[in-house]
Amino acid sequence: MPKVLKNIITEELVKQISSEKNEPSWMLEKRLLALKTFNNILEVKGLPSWGPDLSGLDFENISYYKSPQTDEKSSWADVPSEIKETFVKLGIPAAEHEYLGGVGAQYDSGIVYHKVKDILKKQGVVFENMDTAVHMYPELVQKYFMTDCVPADDHMFTAMHGAVWSGGTFIYIPKGVNVSMPLQAYFRMNEPSAGQFEHTLIIVDEGASVEYIEGCSAPKYNASSLHAGCVEIFVHKNAKAKYISVENWSKNTYNLNTKKSLVYENGEMNWINGNMGSKVTMLYPTSVLLGDNSKSESLGIVFAGENQDQDTGSKVIHIGKNTSSVIKSKSVSMDGGVSNYRGLVHVTKSAENAKSYVSCDALILDEKSSSITLPMNKIENKNADVTHEATVGKIGDKELFYLTGHGFSREDAYRLVVGGFVSPIIRSLPLEYAIEFNRLVELEME
Repeated sequence: MPKVLKNIITEELVKQISSEKNEPSWMLEKRLLALKTFNNILEVKGLPSWGPDLSGLDFENISYYKSPQTDEKSSWADVPSEIKETFVKLGIPAAEHEYLGGVGAQYDSGIVYHKVKDILKKQGVVFENMDTAVHMYPELVQKYFMTDCVPADDHMFTAMHGAVWSGGTFIYIPKGVNVSMPLQAYFRMNEPSAGQFEHTLIIVDEGASVEYIEGCSAPKYNASSLHAGCVEIFVHKNAKAKYISVENWSKNTYNLNTKKSLVYENGEMNWINGNMGSKVTMLYPTSVLLGDNSKSESLGIVFAGENQDQDTGSKVIHIGKNTSSVIKSKSVSMDGGVSNYRGLVHVTKSAENAKSYVSCDALILDEKSSSITLPMNKIENKNADVTHEATVGKIGDKELFYLTGHGFSREDAYRLVVGGFVSPIIRSLPLEYAIEFNRLVELEME
């Protein structure tokens, strides 16, 4: 076992984090148990060997907890200017006033700003940062936090997360409440050699609905950074949840995120993920369809450029009867980038009449780049209807000749084809985010 993988997180650090947050004893116990699990996994298994190369991640020099040195504010005017300037450039205040029902902003390991509209408060909607929720809603947090959905022993990075998590979002939508305005959180990792471990916990009670948007970014440094957040979503009977994420980490970041939902009877879960930036991404949003007639849809866009390895996909586990799922993935590789689809459709014995459709489309822009589809179907019920299709293509001379012959430059021709390729999924984003993602694609193309 490499020396770098021993004692990289100490019990003293875990206790320090819990103490600074003034957490109840049960949360400290969960942290220490997760730390023990993490050390056991390191000793027995070490780093995952089945995906991208993680050997460049300098665990020994990662800062696992970095306070923003400011308390949470509910007024944007009270946020320190140096932090506020960063988020102003990202459009956080404008988004709140023009479009959103609530906004949270995290800087490194702490929430610096959080606000929810009064109309939602009157409906009983809870939109808090995760640290605050531990104190304000202890019974809900203790019931749902890293228990049935994403337990700490799920894998190495959930165990790490469980030990050092900090900040994030807590949302509770009461029974029958339909939130018409999206809620948003933005996470910024600003320090070199930083680790960010925000936790998002969303509980959508019976007959309720919510749309949540999450954005992530980091500046580029020479040293490696680590993002190992966790998202847990509980979609109760007749409820609906839509989770939208646009991740644009810097190209020194290892994005090793975990996202999972439990969907009960007649519930509906929608994942929309856009992944750009980052040196390595390993991300597979998962839906567990527990209840009869529950549904899941996962739409993903991946862009892999020079020195990038994007290993993404989606997983769905069918347990209830008459469940259905759709997975659509599109990837673009250029300048030697690697984009892999890695997915799982598991139809259990109890999942009578389950239906699942998987579509993976890859576009490769040069000879140096690559794309691999790694699907896995585990079918245990003979009455299931499972379909998988995959295509890999490249921009050929005919397409370029046609477009350049109609007045487009070669660069504009490439951008036009790529834009058309990813547009079916981008159209699923809210307008402001679709425009932003198109801009990011154009910047990568340049």
